[in-house]
Amino acid sequence: ERCPRCKVDLNAVVVGNTNLRECPRCEGIWLNSASFEQICADTEKQSSILGLAAHLPTDPMGQIEPIRYLPCPVCAGLMNRVNFAHCSYVIVDVCAKHGTWFDRDELRRIVEFIRAGGMSQARVLEAEELKSEVERLKENRERLQAGQSSGAWDGGSAWGSGCGWPSAKYDAIGIGVSAAAQVLKVLFRK
Repeated sequence: ERCPRCKVDLNAVVVGNTNLRECPRCEGIWLNSASFEQICADTEKQSSILGLAAHLPTDPMGQIEPIRYLPCPVCAGLMNRVNFAHCSYVIVDVCAKHGTWFDRDELRRIVEFIRAGGMSQARVLEAEELKSEVERLKENRERLQAGQSSGAWDGGSAWGSGCGWPSAKYDAIGIGVSAAAQVLKVLFRK
């Protein structure tokens, strides 16, 4: 496996009892999906990750790199950029089949986010979003039902079942299907 940024071979590293791959140049980390899930769930594994690297100072004057989609170290397909837990402000590169790429210091920041209760916060935000979506769908359904009850969409209205044909008037005039076929024949002769 090669670093998606530097294109050099990744070194196998064991942190605690977690196997990961690290780039010797950029210090990025590749974790397969199962190992990352274990780190997210296990406080001992989180502690070992926090001991992996010291906190790196952020440089507010640092240059902002252009967004690049990185290839998965396993399959070489482009990975998706994801805001971990939708509210961590840590953007990681994810291959749904194989794992997650963490640029330097991102894994430590995610572990800190988890330990500070970030996953609980993410669940609350997700529940609020779902509640808002349900309320929006209810309002749309109520508007649609109100439109149907006023006759705008009702199949029994003067305009039929929404097709634009005044069915009640059509039946009252006594024009049948055969009469409509006759009209069509006359139109197509021209």
